[in-house]
Amino acid sequence: MRAGRLWLILAAAFGFAVLYVPLIILIIYSFNASKLVSVWGGWSVRWYGELLSNEQVLQAAWISLQVAVMAATIGTVLGTMTGYVLSRFGRFRLRLLLTGMATAPLVMPDVVTGLSLLLLFIGMEQAIGWPAGRGMLTIVIAHATFCLAFVAVIVQARLTDFDRSIEEAAADLGGRQPWIFLTVTLPVIAPALVAGWLLAFTLSFDDLVISSFVSGPGSSTLPMLVYSKVRLGVSPDINALGSLIVAVVAIGVTLAALQMRWAERRRIADEQRALSEEE
Repeated sequence: MRAGRLWLILAAAFGFAVLYVPLIILIIYSFNASKLVSVWGGWSVRWYGELLSNEQVLQAAWISLQVAVMAATIGTVLGTMTGYVLSRFGRFRLRLLLTGMATAPLVMPDVVTGLSLLLLFIGMEQAIGWPAGRGMLTIVIAHATFCLAFVAVIVQARLTDFDRSIEEAAADLGGRQPWIFLTVTLPVIAPALVAGWLLAFTLSFDDLVISSFVSGPGSSTLPMLVYSKVRLGVSPDINALGSLIVAVVAIGVTLAALQMRWAERRRIADEQRALSEEE
């Protein structure tokens, strides 16, 4: 029993080491004063200053941020509609087709998705003249296409466990659609929508393969820029960029954990207050 527990601890430690040791090394070497990444030249914040003054990196980061926000928002809206239809409309004609279309991006290789979208955009431009060329618009459309699949799965799973008696009570009190959905259903599934939006934002911000197919001149995203720099050799400012991204993610996770902890404490306090009032 103790041997099995020891193996579990070792396996967990190995897994965390594989995940976090490279990040720790990345953060340490982002403060390296040397121009050579593999040679330690002392502590310095020089590369952070050069990173923040690099217009190319800042522009790519701004494009990635805009694309991720728009793609996540569009994907959340369309994914919510898709998940709602699949969860509430039972067996209807073309349900299997809709299910396949909604889940295909989950298992489709990025290369296939990117190539198919590129051919679609080229065909549409030749047929109707839109979209004119490849740029931020085509990246947003492409990212929203695969983001909605992830949101649809999350929303459908949440609606499957939803207590529909709440909606029935609202209907008995005179409520009608879509007001029941907006005032009753939507607030209950809001955490799932937030989770889907955050997942879609992360996937869009992190995407490289699909963006490489559907982007054009002047619309390079941050992952594309980093990849092009890495191919020529890792530079210290890339370490600084990675460290800033790790810091932003860590702050976001910490704030989310504190908010969840505060909400749990508030829930427990409300339950205790309700019990005391009943007594």
